[in-house]
Amino acid sequence: MTDYLKQDLGYPVGEKRIRRLYKIMNLKAIYPKKNLSKANKADYKFPYLLRNLKVERPNQVWQADITYIPMYRGFMYMFAIIDVYSRKIMGWDVSNTMSAEWCRDVMLDTMRKHGKPGIFNTDQGSQFTSAVFIEALKKNEVQISMDGKGRALDNVFIERFWGSLKREKIYLNPPNGGVDLYKQVKDYVNFYNTERRHKSIGKVTPDEKFHQVIKNVS
Repeated sequence: MTDYLKQDLGYPVGEKRIRRLYKIMNLKAIYPKKNLSKANKADYKFPYLLRNLKVERPNQVWQADITYIPMYRGFMYMFAIIDVYSRKIMGWDVSNTMSAEWCRDVMLDTMRKHGKPGIFNTDQGSQFTSAVFIEALKKNEVQISMDGKGRALDNVFIERFWGSLKREKIYLNPPNGGVDLYKQVKDYVNFYNTERRHKSIGKVTPDEKFHQVIKNVS
């Protein structure tokens, strides 16, 4: 900006003045901030319950996380919930903010549609350690599990989904705004759940794996 004002527009300004004016006008670059899952010291913390746990059925364990989604201009956030047994994406949404209330509402809507999980696992992000989120889980009598600090592999299945979504869809077709992003994510989640076969679950789709056990039980 300094070079543009001096060389192109002829204003005799320096970098310090530009920084001061940016600060006064609260002008900041729009970019994905680091530490999306930074916890607040005063919030709730729970132990990690999945170590050595044998996951044998749908809705036994859900994992959830937030990521940023780059677009043609700017970015938005995405929250998603995955069933660990089947790898099925149970619920999701995109937003330009990442409040605890937003995550709670998506979680409760997912429970209304699919039933509640036995265990709900997240990282120690401020949304998931907030009273708003924790109280909703307690009210529904769901066991709460949280990753160890700095241990991304504790929530590995949702992390793998983020990688697949971004590599196979988003990076190839940068969304042109929120409406386009929502449509692209909806299309990919449908493909991921109903068409994309996963070697780790026996080369079937998440939907097939999820309903396989339910059919056998009935």
